[in-house]
Amino acid sequence: MGKKEKLVEQITSMEDDFAQWYTDIVKKAELADYTSVKGCIIFRPYSYAIWENIQSTLDKKFKETDHENVYMPMLIPESLLQKEKDHVEGFAPEVAWVTKSGDEDLTEKLCIRPTSETLFCEHFAKIVQSYKDLPKLYNQWCSVVRMEKTTRPFLRTSEFLWQEGHTIHSSKEEAEAETKRMLNIYVDVCKDLLALPVIKGRKTEKEKFAGAEATYTIEALMHDGKALQSGTSHFFGQNFSKAFGIQFSNKEGKLEYVNQTSWGMSTRILGAIIMVHGDNEGLKLPPRVAPIQVIIVPIAQHKEGVIDKANELKDRLAKIARVKVDISDKMPGWKFSEYEMKGVPIRLEVGPKDIEKNQVVLVRRDTREKLFVSMDELETKIPELLEDMHNAMYEAAKKSLEEKTSSARTMEEFKDIVENKTGFVKAMWCGDRACEEKIKEETGASSRCIPFEQEEITDTCVCCGKKAKEMVYWGRAY
Repeated sequence: MGKKEKLVEQITSMEDDFAQWYTDIVKKAELADYTSVKGCIIFRPYSYAIWENIQSTLDKKFKETDHENVYMPMLIPESLLQKEKDHVEGFAPEVAWVTKSGDEDLTEKLCIRPTSETLFCEHFAKIVQSYKDLPKLYNQWCSVVRMEKTTRPFLRTSEFLWQEGHTIHSSKEEAEAETKRMLNIYVDVCKDLLALPVIKGRKTEKEKFAGAEATYTIEALMHDGKALQSGTSHFFGQNFSKAFGIQFSNKEGKLEYVNQTSWGMSTRILGAIIMVHGDNEGLKLPPRVAPIQVIIVPIAQHKEGVIDKANELKDRLAKIARVKVDISDKMPGWKFSEYEMKGVPIRLEVGPKDIEKNQVVLVRRDTREKLFVSMDELETKIPELLEDMHNAMYEAAKKSLEEKTSSARTMEEFKDIVENKTGFVKAMWCGDRACEEKIKEETGASSRCIPFEQEEITDTCVCCGKKAKEMVYWGRAY
């Protein structure tokens, strides 16, 4: 047990230093490693397996809604990026440029994609002629590069993995419906796969995507009360199609510009999983996304028949769960700590006495509840446990979000909440950008979203006292 205690002690308590707690888990749960390029991380097999599970779920939902996968080049000519003014200005500070080929200067600088709108637009302009060509529903799985000044694994990295959807439509109404549809897919994946409750709504003009008419977002809340933007969907209208000349002839034979959308979810969602569900023993993975759902740990494995029984159980359970058996020569206590750190939902212990009794010990990662279960009932009991764990983790996260959400009627209340409670602050806003900027300047809390489900806390703006237009979720954020 001494090794277990030492391992656990190596994680900084989240109450003492949340940022260091997060870094400790990323390293010690073997999720990522740093490289010699600032802001570029190595996704180790365990974190990549989590991302693959998210990727496969999203990809299936995209294809069920008639989206097709494509792949665009990594490099974008400067002249192409310059075509949409607001877009290029929004990304300019983070763009990485390629200026040489060997020893020779390129005739035109190439940017490493920070996002791929311009490439899709160039392509759409070539392939669309008639209303019969629409809609085009595309998605791309790739990495993008944004040279961040302050970096943290998964949350903010110079290169990250994501999917970016790009669609074009004949009407504004159809494109707007698409942005909402894709946002709701993100909401469903967060709830049903990741056990993450989110607030969904629209970004303010100040916070919307560069070049968009409207940006819709889902916002999650971490253990420390900071928000994390976890997925976005953008309605571009005709901003890009006019800049790139993406036109089609309608049913009357008249030329029109297409209406466009873009939407994405990235590997920063891994940071949300860590910071919403984790505890001072490490990761706590929602069962449906966990690479290993059941870890079998043989007890007294040197004794005859124990390893054979562990492998027999693995073969049986592989039909109903992602299962692994650990027959390494590490002590059982060390293994317990290791798989707690990795957040494996269920630990199955089996030793000589268990074999005699035809039972195993099951230990839940979320509650640490220990259950003695007949080997004959495992095919029924384990799926039940995994389902119960998912629901319990979602409800616990939802309760935490609700407890960390407050309402403010005045700036004094607002400041007090931000300083002393942390979390989301619901407050009314007049719609004036000056008030939005003043709130951020004085409190450090930015507008997170204008929720679709509106409440009227008061009828006046929390900042200036003028007539309020909307209720906004505010918060400090990653």
